Amino acid sequence: MSTSETSQFVRLRVELVVEVEGADALTKAALDRIESAVDMAADERVHAEGAVTQDTAEALAYLVDPFDLVSEVPGVDLAQASWSSEQIDYDPDSPDWGLDEDDVHEDEEEHGTG
Repeated sequence: MSTSETSQFVRLRVELVVEVEGADALTKAALDRIESAVDMAADERVHAEGAVTQDTAEALAYLVDPFDLVSEVPGVDLAQASWSSEQIDYDPDSPDWGLDEDDVHEDEEEHGTG
């Protein structure tokens, strides 16, 4: 396939597991971000404040912006982004926590080996 026939869009998948060592600081930072948002409606602001106060995963989601990941990359414009966060039980020594686990299954399907 020539360059002119290939898609200009690339899906970038990133999965992170972070350890929250300062939940209060994280929540405060999220509340500060919500307070400084000039284009947020009052009812949306109340909902967001409640969400980040009750759930550190929500607080983190308010602070992580996919645009920040690619905004300084030359020749790239963010077309669409979605992200979520959730609290999980994490054991880095468990074989269930292999990186790229989902990618292996997709590669096998693409190549007819799975």
